[in-house]
Parts: sequence; structure tokens; C-alpha cells
Amino acid sequence: MSTPLAPKIALFLHPYQGLANKNLEQAVSLYAPDIHTEAIAAITRVTNGNFRLTTRLVDQIERVLEINQMTTVTKEVVEAARKNLVIGIM
Repeated sequence: MSTPLAPKIALFLHPYQGLANKNLEQAVSLYAPDIHTEAIAAITRVTNGNFRLTTRLVDQIERVLEINQMTTVTKEVVEAARKNLVIGIM
């Protein structure tokens, strides 16, 4: 008989720190140069600095801007984009 697989698998977890506000602002400004400070705060609150979640949210923000023919990212745009993501209970 073969041995179970579970004992052979090592669980590796590495805690990552979220992006700092300054780094988050730089990353988001690459996609949306015209962004309000309140929008940065909303993105930080929603994503908690998680880079993968930030990129998903920015994709949705771009979609909301395009659909509404807007160029400025506001808190309302971030909230509209957040509603389109499945990221858990806020």
C-alpha cells in the first residue's frame, strides 16, 4: 500500500505586507493619472493594500470610467467598481 499524500505535502505560508499608501498611489496613478485623494483612501480601505485585489479593482475602475465616459477617479467611481467585485463582506 502506498502512503497517504498528506504527510508528504508541506504547507508554506509567507505573510506579505500590503502596499503602503504611497506605493498604492503610485501603482494606481499608472492606470488613472487623474485620481482624487478620497479615491486613493477608498481603494486602500477596500483592498487593504493587497496588490492582486488592487489590480482587479483598478480593472473595474477603468471599466466604470469607460462606460460613463469619465476621466477622473472619484470615491463614487471606486465604490461602483467595488460593487462589481466579489471580495467578501465589507
